[in-house]
Amino acid sequence: MISGRMAGVIAESAAHTMELAVRDTRYSVYGTGNTACDMGDIVHAITAMGQYDAIRTFWADLPDKILNLGVRILMAVLFFVIGTQLIKLVRRIIHKSMSRANVELGAVQFVDSFVKAALYVILVLMLASSFGVDAASIVAVLGSAGVAVGLAVQGSLSNLAGGVLILMLKPFKVGDYIKEGAGGMEGTVKEIQIFYTKLLTPDNQTIILPNGSLANSSLVNVTAQDCRRMDMKVEISYQADLKKAKEVLLGVLEEEEAVLKDKDMLVFVDELGSSGVVLGVRCWLPQEEFWTGKWRITENCKLKLDENGIEIPYHQLDVHLDTKTEKL
Repeated sequence: MISGRMAGVIAESAAHTMELAVRDTRYSVYGTGNTACDMGDIVHAITAMGQYDAIRTFWADLPDKILNLGVRILMAVLFFVIGTQLIKLVRRIIHKSMSRANVELGAVQFVDSFVKAALYVILVLMLASSFGVDAASIVAVLGSAGVAVGLAVQGSLSNLAGGVLILMLKPFKVGDYIKEGAGGMEGTVKEIQIFYTKLLTPDNQTIILPNGSLANSSLVNVTAQDCRRMDMKVEISYQADLKKAKEVLLGVLEEEEAVLKDKDMLVFVDELGSSGVVLGVRCWLPQEEFWTGKWRITENCKLKLDENGIEIPYHQLDVHLDTKTEKL
């Protein structure tokens, strides 16, 4: 217990200290003690002194803060580099595991792109948390703005769902030649990614199509079957021997090695044209030899018809001139 006399001494000492502080403050404001200093001036002076101390403290701590920030940035860059290498390692392991399991290449590419996107999102969130950003608050904000985010990324979500449908229903796979119905695009499927599918055209151009449109529109899978029917039209003149022409064209089909002999080979009259008789030539070819076989057959048809004296007519137009003039 503190006695009453001791409490009085402490109170007197505190009052004396406050008086000295006020006096020093007054002198620091006016320089002399001749002019009275009211309480507002004292408060203003104390506030100015506090701001000066704060600025001095800020400049004194600035080098340490810059050093700490530089160390954080350096560690973040190092962590990002290590993270990217780990992501590549995980993707490589997944790719090899799925390849050993004989998983379709399109599914492997889709899973790889999905894992890549997910791991990079996790890496960015971890880097943000190292700078003091709360990842949970980011997730909460995104959750509260779910409707707006959903409307903003509805196209991407549609493409993601389309990619899943393509992998499940398998209307085509990597390596197939497809024709897209909506835009008329066509090419060989090279990659089926999480949002897009890449096609390679015969003239070596890359077409990128969204999975959503591919899943919701009609398309033609040209190479889905092992063989493909070739249809060609050959026109001969009306003066040519029709039966002989048919025998010549049928002989071309029988001599072609790429033609599948166990399927129908037909030569028939398809049309009676304006300049000649149009013959239809039909046979079946393997997918891998379709175009080369068709080109050889087209060339051999022309050569064989020439050898047998069968004319391929030009388009003709007969013009009759009336030489009679009307007498006036």
